[in-house]
Amino acid sequence: MRMHLSTAAAGLFLLASVGAAAAQDVIIAPEQETVIREYVKKQPLASVELPGVELNIGSTIPETVELHEVPDVEYRYVVVDNRTVLVDPGTRKIVKIIQ
Repeated sequence: MRMHLSTAAAGLFLLASVGAAAAQDVIIAPEQETVIREYVKKQPLASVELPGVELNIGSTIPETVELHEVPDVEYRYVVVDNRTVLVDPGTRKIVKIIQ
């Protein structure tokens, strides 16, 4: 009986972690990315440096960094090391880096 419960618990844990990983994948439609690129080009920001912060999907942008709005887009942006970085404003996690 214990073996079945352990196997079931391991299976549920595996399914939950796969679901969580899938939930972290942010897909931005090409049309929306074009809108973001054009907006950023028209509203240029000075690039900021973030020593100690790796620019990777899922990395957290410090609270001291001001995030800027793109109209009709749920994410905010900041320019870091001359790259446009889209950030989830609720978690401050990087969701996309636009080259």
